[in-house]
Amino acid sequence: MDNETSTGHVSRKAVLRAALAAGIAAPAVLMGVPALARTLTDGTAAPALTPECDDGDDPTVPQIEGPYFKPNSPLRTSLLEANTPGVRLTLSGYVFGLACRPISGALLDFWQADTNGAYDNTGFKFRGHQFTDAQGAFKLTTIVPGLYPGRTRHIHVKVQAPGRPILTTQLYFPGEPRNNTDSIFDARLLMSVRDGGGKEAAFDFVLNVPQNPSPSPTPTATTTTQPPGGTWAAGTAYRAGDRVTYGGVAYVCLQGHTATVGWEPPKVPALWRVG
Repeated sequence: MDNETSTGHVSRKAVLRAALAAGIAAPAVLMGVPALARTLTDGTAAPALTPECDDGDDPTVPQIEGPYFKPNSPLRTSLLEANTPGVRLTLSGYVFGLACRPISGALLDFWQADTNGAYDNTGFKFRGHQFTDAQGAFKLTTIVPGLYPGRTRHIHVKVQAPGRPILTTQLYFPGEPRNNTDSIFDARLLMSVRDGGGKEAAFDFVLNVPQNPSPSPTPTATTTTQPPGGTWAAGTAYRAGDRVTYGGVAYVCLQGHTATVGWEPPKVPALWRVG
């Protein structure tokens, strides 16, 4: 991992990547911009994280979905409810493409076990989805998931850039004894985790999305996008039950979201159904 030098200082490469995520022009990167999420460690040695965000790197590795995924999770950035037991955890980071440019409007759908290691398969506790902001950033408030037989501690996630294939993977905690015995565990999916009034974790996803290198963030959708012969429009905030037409076909909204170019109804059956 080359984000930090042997003296512990953040490298120029990491600062350049942070500048891209912040939308700062390259000549300004040596003025002290913050490092990427993956550089926010507690100073202890850890395996290399996946992957370094740079031209030509492989995207974040996929993992199995497992038996507990449910579609149509609530749109929310916090999975906490009143009196939720467990150690508080804040997970943050960025979603990048292959040229290390942030991806705005990327969907992240998280699900996990509760503090006792149980999944809610009848409702949506510890399940929720969100979208990255204009800088490609996301933030999730939850708890440290509990353990259950056969697995180490982990968080499931599906990540999808607008109009691109879905990445399904899992995130892991460093220093867990069961990391050594879990047959699914992959050290490249370790989060950076530190204590501080709960736990703070960080992870950057790199998706298999071709990009032209540029310091500018991915443009956000505008309200002027209107498909011919349809009422669906990017930039519109839709609620569950809203009806639109697109390409001569009628659709019903399944869950609230703000429409983005690339998320037209035929492309995202999780958000729209024909009706």
